[in-house]
Amino acid sequence: MKKNKFILLTGALSIFFLVSSCDKEFEETNTNQNIPNSVTSDLLLAGVIRNTVTDQVNEAWGIGNIVAQHTAKIQFVNEDRYLWGERNGVWNSVYSNMRNVQNIIDASNKAIPVQNNYLGVALVMKSWLFSLATDAYGDIPYSEAIQGKTGGIYTPKYDKQEDVYNGIIADLKKANDILGTSNETVAGDLIYGGSTLKWRKFANSLRLRLLLRLSKKKSTAADMQAILSDPAKNPIFVNNADNAELKYLAAAPNQWPLYGTRVGSFDEFRVSKTLADRLNAIGDPRLKVFGRPSQSSVAAGNPKIEGIPNGLGDVAALNYNGGPQGVSRVGYSYACLVCNDIGQAVPVPDVARGAIMTFSELQFILAEARERGFITTGSAESYYTTGIQANVDYHASVTPAAYGINLSLPANYFTQNAVAYTGSTDEKLGKIALQKWVSLYFNGLEAWFDWRRTRMPAIVPGPDNLNNNKVPVRYIYPLSEQSLNRVNRDEAVARQGADDLNTEIWIVK
Repeated sequence: MKKNKFILLTGALSIFFLVSSCDKEFEETNTNQNIPNSVTSDLLLAGVIRNTVTDQVNEAWGIGNIVAQHTAKIQFVNEDRYLWGERNGVWNSVYSNMRNVQNIIDASNKAIPVQNNYLGVALVMKSWLFSLATDAYGDIPYSEAIQGKTGGIYTPKYDKQEDVYNGIIADLKKANDILGTSNETVAGDLIYGGSTLKWRKFANSLRLRLLLRLSKKKSTAADMQAILSDPAKNPIFVNNADNAELKYLAAAPNQWPLYGTRVGSFDEFRVSKTLADRLNAIGDPRLKVFGRPSQSSVAAGNPKIEGIPNGLGDVAALNYNGGPQGVSRVGYSYACLVCNDIGQAVPVPDVARGAIMTFSELQFILAEARERGFITTGSAESYYTTGIQANVDYHASVTPAAYGINLSLPANYFTQNAVAYTGSTDEKLGKIALQKWVSLYFNGLEAWFDWRRTRMPAIVPGPDNLNNNKVPVRYIYPLSEQSLNRVNRDEAVARQGADDLNTEIWIVK
């Protein structure tokens, strides 16, 4: 009997070890050693920066420059006529990349000690990305977003835009406070090369952008002044070297995103007459960066940059000023590989940058804030003139000498009536808005967002627009949300207003 028990026990143990061995071998056999179970923050950060900034460039090209009337279309003109439908680029970019931003945040918090440098950078990126989403759509998933894996929340609520703004601004303040307080090197930083001081400058400069936007809804003067009153605690951009931008490389696949575009697709977009007329009127040499002389004018021996009005119908657009040869192409700095004109060399692939925020934009923010009495630091005129010169200097520094573009400002540039910082408060604010609009060329949707707040400079719908002579003021929610998150989406629509291009979101009402 005892022997039988021993045999049974021995057999059971043999089976146990055999099964355990098989389980182990099964697990090892079915585990792909080439796929990691986790990815380090440096690899995640590099991917997030590259993906989101490139998405920002593409959004500028596809719609931002159009709606701001920096560029116009001569073919396939729906965007220019405001026949938009759903535009999901911002939504998809923000929420797909936010997963890895959250992974960086989680990894940083779990580290011992906490990796505050990575955490701070991730909070800045999170803030910037959610600012894009809420400025484009209004109320958005925020507090419950990206919690499918960790919290089992697959249908996140849409937070009120006011709450989103409050969260973003709080995160930027936290980022400034913690950056530089830990010892880890921030690798994978394609913007600032790991400089925590520059990320702090970006955090505070971005905070000023958003506080100025928020000022239409409530007083933000004290918060803006607090940043400026303590530059040691709250550093901000001090020159173009602080610009938050991605520098593209000469070699594929990290070239300027439009470099591989087909010439036909690139040439659908041309210089807007709005941009050309405004810059020609003040003798602004930056127009030569933004556009090229029309091929007809070059052939006639009188090279000039000739824009096309926004919002023309297909036939009118394609035949304007004698056809495509009579309308200026987009500037050489932004061109594709085969977008050179006759006699020109191939464009340089790494001239243009992927801009998030620049020193010149910050100067115009401060000029407006000073003119409106929100801050007491500095001179509005000084901020204004510094902003103009900084943007000119920036383009001069990145434009190859081979392009033959002289970016020296005319001797009377700052004293001419349309530029001189003179006139009533409204006139001064109008001049600030105009120069800020110029500086925001190819900066995602920012020129549109800022125009929507101030309605300056004027953007007039084209004659063949399909939106009842109204400039759109938001994107509609992705149609997929009606099936995937309908209850929360419908609640946001009921609170915010009809889900169409003309419903003003909370920040600008």
